[in-house]
Amino acid sequence: MGGRDDSSRLQRLANIKQSVLVANGDNDEMVPTENTYLLAQHLPIAKLSIYPDARHGFLFQYPVEFGAEVNAFLGS
Repeated sequence: MGGRDDSSRLQRLANIKQSVLVANGDNDEMVPTENTYLLAQHLPIAKLSIYPDARHGFLFQYPVEFGAEVNAFLGS
């Protein structure tokens, strides 16, 4: 699906030198969670967070936790 079919797209992620927060729910169907892991694996400086018992709306299910994580990430 998408970038997984073309490995050159994934390889280009290695050129991103900025820290990236990569977050998702553990059961997202819109953006499959496996793609989130794949994205984080190909970014050189990625902070990966997978929220349990959550789907695409993980940030609404965990607003306090995700807000704190974003603030901490931006402050680092």
